[in-house]
Amino acid sequence: MTELETFISQFIDKSIGVAVHDLQTQKEILINADEIMHPASTMKVPVMMEVFHQVHENLLSMDERLTIHNSFKSIVDESEFSLDNDDDSEYTLYQRIGETESVRELTRLMIVLSSNLASNLLMEKVGTAHVNAFIKELGILNMEVIRGLEDKKAYRLNINNSASARSSTSMMSLIAEEKIISNDICHEMIQIMLGQEFNESIPAFLPGSAKVAHKTGWSGSFFHDTGIVFPPNRKPYAISIFTHGFPEEAENEAHTCMAQISKIIYDEIT
Repeated sequence: MTELETFISQFIDKSIGVAVHDLQTQKEILINADEIMHPASTMKVPVMMEVFHQVHENLLSMDERLTIHNSFKSIVDESEFSLDNDDDSEYTLYQRIGETESVRELTRLMIVLSSNLASNLLMEKVGTAHVNAFIKELGILNMEVIRGLEDKKAYRLNINNSASARSSTSMMSLIAEEKIISNDICHEMIQIMLGQEFNESIPAFLPGSAKVAHKTGWSGSFFHDTGIVFPPNRKPYAISIFTHGFPEEAENEAHTCMAQISKIIYDEIT
């Protein structure tokens, strides 16, 4: 067994999926990479991609201002639901209900602070069906974004977003290779993800010289991180680590596990 497989094998009661694609060598590392899981907030990256897609198609402007509100329609029956400020990692938007914010800033808040409210406002604007259609158009398999955050009626009926480590790495590889929409847009999406403020997982044990553009996702017993690692003096690699089974109260253990996996991979690749 490799060092990585040996490390993962100690977590006998957890599901851990890893997918890596090295843009320099084209080599891949795949461990339980196709296990489909609830993607938690990693699904905010395809939302960002569709925002930029619609901007590119002149259907939307990054400077357009959306009214901040907290009432959304369930995809089950269009009944209204709202988000709980306490369950969100970004709270300032809740204090600004009735005001407006730019698509640009909402997109940034959705990624770097994982704002659920910004995400739902953007999904309402661009249309969840369009997010999902763009994923399919890009050829990313085993990833679906079909509903907004905290749509509990849909959740109870098992109508959920889904992804795998491999599908998330496919997405990040396309961004890293500047194959989504345009070079400039891929560069802009990378710049947003480089501003990520939750850095307990993929970047945590890497040297400071390595830059990481990434998006975390935590929900219940799901803890994930997906991104692009830029080691100095070489091409980057795309990496996704998906975990299921760490209890919510063992958040630090989940982050440390992912950070250690990331470090083993970084050492092997560089």
